[in-house]
Amino acid sequence: MTARGRDYAAVQEYLFGLKAAGVRFGIDRMRLLAAEIGHPEAAVPCVHLAGTNGKGSVAAMIESALRAAGRRVGLYTSPHLVRLGERVQVDRRPLTEAEIMAYVDELQPAAGRLAALGVDEAPTFFEFMTAMAFLQFQRRGCDWSVIECGLGGRLDATNVVDPAVSVITSIGLDHTDMLGGTLAQIAGEKAGIIKPGRPVVMGRVPPEAEAVIRKAAAECGSPLFSVAEEFGEDIAAYPPTNLAGDYQRWNAAAAVLALRQLPPAARPDAAAIARGLSRVDWPGRWQRVNLGGRLVVLDASHNPEGAAMLERNLAALVRETGRPPIVVTGALGAMRAGPLLAVICRHAREVRLIVPQQARASGYAELESLVPPGFPGKVVRDTIEAVFPGPGRCAVGGPEDTVVVTGSIYLLGEALARLEPARGAGEGRLQDF
Repeated sequence: MTARGRDYAAVQEYLFGLKAAGVRFGIDRMRLLAAEIGHPEAAVPCVHLAGTNGKGSVAAMIESALRAAGRRVGLYTSPHLVRLGERVQVDRRPLTEAEIMAYVDELQPAAGRLAALGVDEAPTFFEFMTAMAFLQFQRRGCDWSVIECGLGGRLDATNVVDPAVSVITSIGLDHTDMLGGTLAQIAGEKAGIIKPGRPVVMGRVPPEAEAVIRKAAAECGSPLFSVAEEFGEDIAAYPPTNLAGDYQRWNAAAAVLALRQLPPAARPDAAAIARGLSRVDWPGRWQRVNLGGRLVVLDASHNPEGAAMLERNLAALVRETGRPPIVVTGALGAMRAGPLLAVICRHAREVRLIVPQQARASGYAELESLVPPGFPGKVVRDTIEAVFPGPGRCAVGGPEDTVVVTGSIYLLGEALARLEPARGAGEGRLQDF
C-alpha cells in the first residue's frame, strides 16, 4: 500500500516499521536505492561530515556561511530534535508532512523492488530518509548540500556521495559496539568518508586517532588540513561564533577550513563566512532560554567526550552566576550516563533524573546508581512534563536559579517540544538513528 490515501499518522507508522527493523550497516543497499531513483546524490555538490561530536554544529556553520554567500543550501542531519522533517532542510526550511508523504509514496515502489531481490536488500529507515534528502536537494535546485553521517562513516548510508570536501570533526568513544572499542578503530570508521584526491579537514582529535586519519588521507592522496596546525592552542586565535563554548570555536575553525577548500567559484569570502558564523541556528547546544527571568540552558552532551566539554561550560556558568545550577538530565546507557553524572555532580546543587522516551534509555535505578557517592545535593526522580508544565514555564527551582537540561539529544527534543509547541508534536518514536 502506498502513501496515497493515507494520513500522516499512517505514514509515520510505515516509517516506524522500517526503523523497528533495526540498523544494518553497509552501503550496498544505499547504492542500489540511489540507482533506482536516478542517483540524485550526484546532482548537487556536497560537503560530507563525520565525527563523534560536533558534526551537527559544524554542518550548521558551513550551511550558514554558504547561505550568507547567496547559495541555496541543503542540510541533512540526524537525529531530529522534535519533528522528522528537521533532518532534511533547504535554506533551513524543514520537510513538511506533505513532502514526507509524497516521498514515501515515491520511494515505496523502489524499496519494494529492492526487497524482492532479498531480505537484506530492503532499505532501512535511515536509508529511506537519506534518499529523501538527496531527492529534495536535487529538486529544490540546491547549489550545495551539507551531509552529516548518521553513524560511523565508512559503512554509513550517506557515504555514497562524492564530496568536494570531507570533514572529521572529533573522535571519542561512542557507539563502541558498532564502531570498535578503541579510538584508532573508531577513527578508521570515520576516515572511511575520505575520497581519493579530495581534501579532508581534521578537527581536534587525540593522537591515536590523528595517526589513523593521516594514514587514510595519505593512502587516498587527499590533502589534509588540521585545525590544530592551522589555529594552534590559543582559543583567541579561533573564529568567533554565536554558539557558546570554546568547543564551538573549535567547530567554527573546522567549518572555516572546510569552506576554504571548496572550489574557488563556490568559496564564500571572509565576510560571508563571518556573517554565517555569527548567526548559526543550532538548538540544544548550550542554548540559553529566558523563561520569565529564569535562565534555562539546553545542552546535548550525550557521551564521554561531550561530558568533558560540559565540565568546562558548567564551571564557567557557576563563575558567571555565582551559584551552582539545578541540572535536569537523562542518558542512553551507563557508558554515557556515568561520565555525564560524574561531571554534573561536581557542579550542581541539585540533580533531576529523567528517563528519555527511548528504548535504550537508562532507567531511574541505573541513573541513581551512577551518582557519585558523597554527592551532597538532592537527587530527584522527575519527568519532562513536570519540569516544563507548559510553554515558557519551568517548575524547577526559584527565580534566582539557573536550570541546565543536559544529556541525551532525545531529552533535549522532549524539552523543546514542551517549551515551543509551535514546533509541532514530537516524533520521538522516529528519533533514534
